[in-house]
Amino acid sequence: MNISLLRKVIAETLGTAFLVMIVIGSGIMGQNLSTDTLSILLANTIATGVGLTTLIWVFIAISGAHFNPAVTLVMLLRREMPAFDALGYIAAQFLGAMLGVIAVHAMFDLALLQSSSNYRGGVNLYLSEGIATFGLLMTILSVRKLSLLAVAPAVGLYISAGYWFTSSTSFANPAVTVARGFTDSFTGIDPAFILPFIGAQLIAAVAAMLLMRFLLDD
Repeated sequence: MNISLLRKVIAETLGTAFLVMIVIGSGIMGQNLSTDTLSILLANTIATGVGLTTLIWVFIAISGAHFNPAVTLVMLLRREMPAFDALGYIAAQFLGAMLGVIAVHAMFDLALLQSSSNYRGGVNLYLSEGIATFGLLMTILSVRKLSLLAVAPAVGLYISAGYWFTSSTSFANPAVTVARGFTDSFTGIDPAFILPFIGAQLIAAVAAMLLMRFLLDD
């Protein structure tokens, strides 16, 4: 692995780890401070939106700030990165996601790895994940043609909205979905539903890529 790819892989690992810490940690903090689901979701939304925006700005010049295997898959299919680099990114994202869940549990003095009991099954939720991921890729592919710096706030705003307009609360990320299976907290997902979520995410990501290729004449 050359130095350039190593830097990118480290950036993807760190970025995904911090993203998972933000998503799960803000949910745990919300549960610690309130029993009101509305308040917890609002806190979770704000933290994720502003945190994701910041992380993309921090790492976009290094790795492109994917933090998401669905995004990396689309960039591979668009021939914007070599297959070896894409495999490195995806491995780093899953590693970072697991490191993030371990770290956030350690910060809150919880069991480092848990099995979530949060039921998230049903065709409506799988459809929701497909729509959430489609919208995320649509946002990324379109806004980056306007301005690379605008991608961060656009993604942060879209994911913030996704927490509220989708029934699944917009996971839209296979690595984060897997990590959330290992936290029995507000943002968790029962492992039985991880594969359907990921399947919906990947199908929607490719569909968004194909549509935006046509719309943007790209």
